[in-house]
Amino acid sequence: MKFGINTFLFTSPFTTASTRWFKQFKHWGFDSVEIPIEDPAHIDPVRVKRELDRHGLICGSVCVAMSPDRDLRGNARQQKTGLTYLKRLLDQMVVLDCPSLIGPVYSAVGRAEAVPPGEYRKQWATVVRHLKGLCAYAEKRGRQICFEPLNRFETDFINTCDQGLKLIQAVGSPALKLHLDTFHMNIEEKFQADAIRKAGRHLGHFHACGSDRGTPGNDHLDWPAIAKALKDIRYQGNVTIESFTTDVKVIARAAAIWRRIEPTRNEIAVKGLAFLQRTLK
Repeated sequence: MKFGINTFLFTSPFTTASTRWFKQFKHWGFDSVEIPIEDPAHIDPVRVKRELDRHGLICGSVCVAMSPDRDLRGNARQQKTGLTYLKRLLDQMVVLDCPSLIGPVYSAVGRAEAVPPGEYRKQWATVVRHLKGLCAYAEKRGRQICFEPLNRFETDFINTCDQGLKLIQAVGSPALKLHLDTFHMNIEEKFQADAIRKAGRHLGHFHACGSDRGTPGNDHLDWPAIAKALKDIRYQGNVTIESFTTDVKVIARAAAIWRRIEPTRNEIAVKGLAFLQRTLK
């Protein structure tokens, strides 16, 4: 099990110059970095990989930024733009030696429409078709795609582990995995530990943050039960802190962070990592 930090806590967009944070991440004790690539043109993956190596870090995951013009269940233009973007990320991941593309790859974040059942089935078929092709592209490059169920306020498409498992079955690719997030599960799952056990071998990535998007452990979640479930399924992937603060204005607005949840963002990283290492290991 490796412990990572999502750079949205400190900067947006991530660019090649953002690698200046790597020294601090390593000093705090992180093993890996989760890099949200909002635009592939923002980074030189060769230089980013060189800086990761220099500081003894790995890129554990690349996080997608599914904006309204990138949507695998949208109109023809949105679907094409989304597929082009996701394939470019997979190409960059090869250079970064990054195993996992993570996040809500299936749709634009914030699209929550509650469409009629017939329209939902049509969207489902479209997403399945695109993911089959995208997973084949990932398989050829030795990468995996870990898609994330989001809470009901951010999508109407995939909210739960059960829905995610149905999508994995429909796509039928070993490159497609589940990405579970404690924040979203706190809203959508009856019991987080049960969802983790259901995911089992299909769990490819895990986001750990407080119930309010703050520091893991400084909240009401049943972390001992979460830890036991991860141990029960023998999860050995990345556990990444994905929290947001008002310091990064564009992300704060996108994630509806209107107040200071913790005293400092450094505290989220430092205390959160110490808690996860103590609890999960």
